[in-house]
Amino acid sequence: MYKPKPIDTSSVILSDDIVNLIELISRNIHENWSENKIKDGWVWGEELDATKKTHPSITEYENLSEEEKNYDRTTVTETIKTLIKMGYNIN
Repeated sequence: MYKPKPIDTSSVILSDDIVNLIELISRNIHENWSENKIKDGWVWGEELDATKKTHPSITEYENLSEEEKNYDRTTVTETIKTLIKMGYNIN
């Protein structure tokens, strides 16, 4: 059975500037995701439907639920924390 073993980033403390940057990057990730979906023929729809290519998250970042925003925020946060843990300097 597969057991994920991500790098432990729990000791990494992020500055307020980095925390603010996370929101900007999260927004941009959503914009990229949306752009790619639209290029592939997807459109906004109330329900996710792969046959009709509709998805409720093809909308402005502000319209996403906090749960959806947190998905992007977590991805960005863990990426930045992993880079720092690996010795990279992010100012």
